[in-house]
Amino acid sequence: MPRLKAITTGSVPSFLDVVLNLDEGDESSSLASQDTWLAQMKAKGTGRLVMYGDDTWLKLFPGTFDRADGTTSFFVSDFTEVDHNVTRNIPAELVKDDWNTMILHYLGLDHIGHKGGPRSPHMVPKQQEMDSIVRHIYKAMEAQDHLKSTLFVVCGDHGMNDAGNHGASSPGETSPALLFISPKLKGLQKSQEAPLPEAEDFQFYSTVEQSDLAPTLAALLGLPIPKNNLGALIPEFLPIWPKKTNQAYLLHQNARQIQTVISAASGTKTFDSALPIASCASPSSDYEELACEWQGPSNILMSARVGDDMDPQWALPVTRWLRKAQELMSGMASNYDMTRLILGQVAALLAVILSLGVATKTISSLTPLLLISIAYSIMMFASSYVEEEQHFWYLATSTWFGYLVFRGFKRYDTSVPRHFLLTAVPVLSAVRLSRSWNQTGQKFAGTPDIVKIFLEPNPHFLWLLVGLTYVWTHRQLVYSFHGRIPVPVNYPAMTGLVLAAFTFKAAFTLEDAPELVVPFVKSSLLDFTRGASLIARARAVFVGLCLATAAAMGFIIWEVATRKQRETPAPRRKKGISEKAEAITTIQNLYTILALTQSRTTNVPLFLVFNLIYWFLSTEIDADTTPLSTAELGVSSLLLQYASFFAMGGSNAISSVDLSNAYNGVSDFNVVLVGMLTYVSNWAGPVWWVVGTVVLMGKIWRRDQQQRLRLHEVKPQGEADENLNVVEVKEQGQSATGLFKTYVAVTTLFTAFSVAAVMAACTILRTHLFVWTVFSPKYLYCVAWSLGQHLVVNVGLGGLLFWLGSL
Repeated sequence: MPRLKAITTGSVPSFLDVVLNLDEGDESSSLASQDTWLAQMKAKGTGRLVMYGDDTWLKLFPGTFDRADGTTSFFVSDFTEVDHNVTRNIPAELVKDDWNTMILHYLGLDHIGHKGGPRSPHMVPKQQEMDSIVRHIYKAMEAQDHLKSTLFVVCGDHGMNDAGNHGASSPGETSPALLFISPKLKGLQKSQEAPLPEAEDFQFYSTVEQSDLAPTLAALLGLPIPKNNLGALIPEFLPIWPKKTNQAYLLHQNARQIQTVISAASGTKTFDSALPIASCASPSSDYEELACEWQGPSNILMSARVGDDMDPQWALPVTRWLRKAQELMSGMASNYDMTRLILGQVAALLAVILSLGVATKTISSLTPLLLISIAYSIMMFASSYVEEEQHFWYLATSTWFGYLVFRGFKRYDTSVPRHFLLTAVPVLSAVRLSRSWNQTGQKFAGTPDIVKIFLEPNPHFLWLLVGLTYVWTHRQLVYSFHGRIPVPVNYPAMTGLVLAAFTFKAAFTLEDAPELVVPFVKSSLLDFTRGASLIARARAVFVGLCLATAAAMGFIIWEVATRKQRETPAPRRKKGISEKAEAITTIQNLYTILALTQSRTTNVPLFLVFNLIYWFLSTEIDADTTPLSTAELGVSSLLLQYASFFAMGGSNAISSVDLSNAYNGVSDFNVVLVGMLTYVSNWAGPVWWVVGTVVLMGKIWRRDQQQRLRLHEVKPQGEADENLNVVEVKEQGQSATGLFKTYVAVTTLFTAFSVAAVMAACTILRTHLFVWTVFSPKYLYCVAWSLGQHLVVNVGLGGLLFWLGSL
């Protein structure tokens, strides 16, 4: 949507358009009242306007098109249906002579890029399909009389990076192709070599700004230039007008129109009269400098318009001035409300101070958390570090777990390598494996990683790991319901739920990336459930999860109501584990099914890696000496939440938002459902770690209860145990609420630091070259992390689960 605004108005869209672009139901960004070349074509009254394809056009231009068939652009798993819906209308439209503008917005290439990247096996066949459509339209233009004066423009609204995403500032994302086709353009006699050698920066014949399309179309079609345009007429088209006076007139109109925009933005009438020589000797502003530089191009245009003999390159100074004016206005900072920015910054700093005060009273040692928070805050002031933030979390997580492993060596005889082989190697390998799963960020996006090197070329191995993940989850579910549901009901119910989730994942992958589905999966499972739609499959999984979750919650309520399980543990359960504790573990396992459903197939095995790290933290809690404290668990959870987000392919670019699973089980756009599914898809790992942390906190609470009970039975009242460290003594005196407060203090302190740092960076660097492509997207992610992940998930969901487990 922001790029379509640039193409049709010639202006630079606001950053708010990026946010509104994610709301498919938004109508506030309509261009119905703005001056565009599309509105000029409608006002021209020489024919109807028709549109087929992405329905963003219908929302931007309500009531503009006389014939239209729009389709949603957000279901990115569809490579063919939307495009076929566009193509089927072309033959009938080409034989009609009642239209003057036809928009054909194809989506297949965009969707293939999002799902498989530029090297997807679907890419070349789709490009060949687009070639055939271009060929078909051009042949019709040559053959039919009513199309001989038609201008055919083929362009992309954006490109993609090596990972198939867009929204940042890499050359691949900001270098879409632009092609003007018409039999009348043969008169330009341009002889250009084709194809050209590959270029990493995608700079080939010539480069223009996307906004240049608006004034160029206005000139070629005989329309007024849109009044908010910042584009410059593409100079290669000037020879179409053989008279130099006409060329000068077009350039002068373009320049005067941009001058009007500059005068409105600067609040001065800089270009209305010649500036004094003294002012041009030392211009006081960029606007004044631009006005001084206009004197030369202005004189050239006046000479050209009266027919004076001119140098063949006479237009070059004018186009250079247009480019400079365009750069000035395009890079101009917004009119920031500094009062509100300062108030927001003060509020953020106040939050840091308050959270620091609470954390000081709650946490015994703040050193690790402060080091992480301060280092992260400093990093937010460098664009390169923001783009490659994942490396900070990978390094911090590896260092922290290395420290925990090293501390564990002290508990054992270091001459025996048992601890090293059975604990240190698995957990450190798991941390290293997760960071190599997906290459993300900007610099290394699309480079080889585990998914590209091992899983995609070996789909049999991929499905072996996927199958193991679902089998492990099935085992955990059956075990957590054991003793509360009769075995004849437990096994079939849990097996049915897991099979429904697995078959949905297989069917979705078959539609999404069929090259990853092996024959065994297709023949054995999908053929067995043939005929079920993806929507029905997803709904079956969601309904099963809702029923199982309701059952788990029911057991918690029943246990609280009866109070019988407090004194009499259920048979076949581990000593000291209550019904409520296992019910919370059940919810954790049920969420795992949801996370697997909303994750990309290649990311499913990552949850096996997460389980290995989870096991390590569980063993640290049970250690006889220096066990893991609540604050240390909070630091571990914080690191793993961020590390898992990046390990699953997330980044600080808008382009990395994964919409592939946003419509699971949804037949039509619903902003609430799609928003929730989108969040779970992109934060599946972090939410999993929050739920897992709640279960581990319950384990710490039960451990401390047992220790207090042993101390009460063995020691006389008032006598202390000299072997207990300060953390153990402090936490043994904490209630369940106190434990959760410690965890919230850890996450809140870091969140306050991060919000304050990001806000300060965006404020101080508001004139930075990358403020819209790096810092502003980071601010949006900061909002998602602080409001969504911290307040809703960490505090809200985590608090609810911990409260249920401690009733």
